[in-house]
Amino acid sequence: MQLTMESVRLAHVFILLVILHTFRSIGWSMAQNSHHGDHHIHVGVILDMESPVGELAQKCMTMAISDLNALPWHTNHHLKLILHPRNSMGQPLKALSSAVELLENEQVEALIGPQTSEEAELLGELGDRVPVISFSASSPFLSREKNPDFIRMTTNDNSQVEAIAALVQKFGWRELVIIHEDSSYGNGIIPDLLLTLHEGNAHVAHRTVIPPQARDIYLEAQLYRLMALSANIFIVHMSPSLTSRFFIKVNELGMISTGYGWIVTDGIVNELPVMDQLVLDSMQGVIGIRPYIPPSERLHNFSLKWRNNFFTNQHHQIPEVNVYCLWAYDSVWALAKAAYQLGPTTSMQKNDPANKLAHLDAIPSRRTGSDLLCKILRSHFMGLSGEIQLKNGQLQQPLALEIVNVVGRVKRIGFWTRSNGITTGLNRSSVATQSPSLREIGSISWPGSSLAIPRGQQIMPKVGKRLRIGVPIKKGFKELVGVELNPETNATIVTGLCVDVFKAAIDLLPYEVKFDFIPFPNSTTGSYYQDLIYHVYLQQYDAAVGDITITANRSLYVDFTMPFTETGAAMIVPIKTSRSTNLWIFLQPLTVDLWLVIGAFFVFTGCVVWTIEHSDNNEFKGPLAQQIGMAMWGKIN
Repeated sequence: MQLTMESVRLAHVFILLVILHTFRSIGWSMAQNSHHGDHHIHVGVILDMESPVGELAQKCMTMAISDLNALPWHTNHHLKLILHPRNSMGQPLKALSSAVELLENEQVEALIGPQTSEEAELLGELGDRVPVISFSASSPFLSREKNPDFIRMTTNDNSQVEAIAALVQKFGWRELVIIHEDSSYGNGIIPDLLLTLHEGNAHVAHRTVIPPQARDIYLEAQLYRLMALSANIFIVHMSPSLTSRFFIKVNELGMISTGYGWIVTDGIVNELPVMDQLVLDSMQGVIGIRPYIPPSERLHNFSLKWRNNFFTNQHHQIPEVNVYCLWAYDSVWALAKAAYQLGPTTSMQKNDPANKLAHLDAIPSRRTGSDLLCKILRSHFMGLSGEIQLKNGQLQQPLALEIVNVVGRVKRIGFWTRSNGITTGLNRSSVATQSPSLREIGSISWPGSSLAIPRGQQIMPKVGKRLRIGVPIKKGFKELVGVELNPETNATIVTGLCVDVFKAAIDLLPYEVKFDFIPFPNSTTGSYYQDLIYHVYLQQYDAAVGDITITANRSLYVDFTMPFTETGAAMIVPIKTSRSTNLWIFLQPLTVDLWLVIGAFFVFTGCVVWTIEHSDNNEFKGPLAQQIGMAMWGKIN
């Protein structure tokens, strides 16, 4: 019996060991399968989180990750994209340092989101290490010839120049002005835009280039120059931050009014939904171009999810999702589809924190970088923004562009297609309807709430007319204005500061103005300048130039320019070069009679003191000299 119990115990121990070994083997196998089955893709996201587009794009990419995790193929293959966001604050160098940090510390397999073209140019240098995908850098200067591994998940700026030229030609404008930002983004579109406008017989009368960080006073100076031009149709291409300040100044100077026409490019129109209401109020009547996003059930469901997931507060205004957010969403999907087709890869080990990389050349290339890039470039699927297909490393030009008008909010007034030009609508096959007339395009509210198409050119003064400029004749101080007669030619010579300022203002005009200075004769009424102004009021003179003071009474008859000199009361006194050293100089300010009066009062006061003190004070008694001395001493004390 004892042997049997010992055998049972040994059997139990053996069974337990077998069970433990089995579970350990199963656990090890599951761990190994889990290790080899999970496919993690680390993605660096570099955005300007302080901008509306950067903030909304990050939310859209987060929603893209959420939607990917819910897909069957994504779950079964354990594919997981991990986003590592970084804030570039709109600074290219900050974006580059963030990219280096992501490559070094997070071992990212791709970079998404350099918003500006300047940031994309710097990050494009990292393309031989990881793919760099941008959904908003649209400058034509970014090409595959310079950066072969750079992917543009957005349209090229040159894709809209034909639509802009079609608008100019449709409205019959022959002379216009281009205003653009002095940056890689602002300068990239200009060569193709000038060429396309020239082919449409449109003349660019002037180009204004504005630095991105231009101050408001600089914007005002440039706008004043534009107001003097004969052309009043403007094409604006600049970053949204500069656009906001620019159009506020345009509105303040009265250039959003009847007679003016403004066309803005898609980079501005795409961000109108996230701009402040003050900016939109300053852009009423502006027309623009933007890519057409075809409606779909998937886009509708995304919009509903957008409202439900991120903006549950009823009092919070829900911003509209712009096309950049949709392109950011599609960028994540393109990367996920490429990673799924590529399959699991062996992740590289983290770098030693003590061994920091000194420069870009020290960053090793990812073995999967080129393969992942090839898969992304071959992407072809239906995204939220429409058909996603890359050609030459950038998104294909959309089948149609929308023509919009800022009237309270952004309103669509028509379409443009390469095959049919400006049209009213699109059919199911994306083929435009028959080309309509201007009235059929849509009701356009031009600046100033005008329904009339701007002429395109301001009315200029008649070339043959010579202006009669009246000038006062001064006998004394002639530095401000002086009139002399040349004895040899008998011609009138007018000089002075006021005349020089007038001539300088005439030289700044973009057209020729001929004028003659007419001296104003002496007045018999005694009000010389008043009579000169009254003659201008009677249109006997076209203008008057001189040292004419601006008063309220005179402003009732004529309009004055802004004052360029400051007048005021002054006194002119002679300056003596020598100083008197006479000891008795202190006597000069007072006359002799005044000194005698002062002495008499001094003696009189001493007598009064002696009279009061003589009877009771022994010091005022004694010899006469002592009494006189005490009286004078008491007076002084």
